[in-house]
Amino acid sequence: MTNACGVDFGTSNSTVGWTRPGQPALLALEDGNRTLPSAVFFNAEEDAVSFGRAALADYLAGYEGRLMRSLKSLLGTSLIDGQTEVLGRALPFRMLLAQFIAELKRRSEAAAGRTFERAVFGRPVYFVDGDAGADRVAENTLREIGLAAGYREVAFQYEPIAAAFDYESRIDREELVLIADIGGGTSDFSLIRLGPQRAGKSERRDDILANGGIHIGGTDFDKYLSLSCVMPQLGLGSRLKSQSEVPSSYYFNLATWHTINLAYTQRAERELQDIHRDAVERDKIGRLLHLVRHREGHWLAMRVEEGKIALSDTGHARLELDRLSPPLDVALDGERFDEAIAHLTADVERAVSGLLRDAGIAADAVDTVFFTGGSSGVPLLRRRIAATVPNARQVEGDRFGSIGAGLALDAGRKFG
Repeated sequence: MTNACGVDFGTSNSTVGWTRPGQPALLALEDGNRTLPSAVFFNAEEDAVSFGRAALADYLAGYEGRLMRSLKSLLGTSLIDGQTEVLGRALPFRMLLAQFIAELKRRSEAAAGRTFERAVFGRPVYFVDGDAGADRVAENTLREIGLAAGYREVAFQYEPIAAAFDYESRIDREELVLIADIGGGTSDFSLIRLGPQRAGKSERRDDILANGGIHIGGTDFDKYLSLSCVMPQLGLGSRLKSQSEVPSSYYFNLATWHTINLAYTQRAERELQDIHRDAVERDKIGRLLHLVRHREGHWLAMRVEEGKIALSDTGHARLELDRLSPPLDVALDGERFDEAIAHLTADVERAVSGLLRDAGIAADAVDTVFFTGGSSGVPLLRRRIAATVPNARQVEGDRFGSIGAGLALDAGRKFG
């Protein structure tokens, strides 16, 4: 058994995998769960730090403190070199990411009963769209963070390729497969030849026909669902007495996971107080001001995320927003959701078509489309991807586990 592991540091959830004979690859990271939500809560009342589900529970319980989520989204942005204030102290974002990954390492080693000195980290095909230099910087940053968290050696694998390795371990014939990995922050694709005879090869470069991706994922679907269906109830699109529109920046910050805390500055609250005085629809701005004063942005984002999941499963949902003042009850339906994310899914469809074009492969030559990633269940997205490969059968992977399991296989091959 190797002392190397596979680390899927995800925008929404993270996993760690370890290859061992006759055992499942993914390790239990929190109360028997194989996933750890990528969240950290700094509890000001108890001067303590919690992670994962415990972090979300502490935040929702109303403890005074600071919740950080979607940490991976900082990679490839200028924010990664900045800092935030936590419990009255300045905390660099790099240190925050290293703290979370060190916790992943600690928990995985406790579950495995051994230390992991080497790790293969999953990475999106593009951390940054259309900027190869910035993409390299983002990967190097993640490598430095992994080393700071305690790994002696860090390698990388594209996340859709890792998912391909997991799928390949379960098939008995050769296939040309489109891997569609729809995560929290990115949609990544690989076109690859898989099969039992190919699985044992140490070098798979010739089997990979094309990789591609786009910086659109589940948090973007949350964002535009919120902007379409919830934020108008807090004043988005409303007007001041001067007939100018209420600035939209507050709503975009609150609808975007990794910028929610920007809405909590003293300056932002003062500006909102002025807007409230001059607003035509003061009740709506009052809700917004209450939300900001009580720092309920992450709670609202979680409620919208739950609505998105319900819409993906059943086509309808109801959000009971009882922490707003006055409270709101918002009905959601699949048609409105489709309208809100249509521009995003069109961009994803174009990315898949471009992948096929780059590979020189006809759409009807693809045997299988393998869906994985936590956001791969969004119906409109699935329909648009499937339409690009009309003859391919659709296979459902483990939405939260395929990448981690594949990274574990790759770690065994890379480090022995």
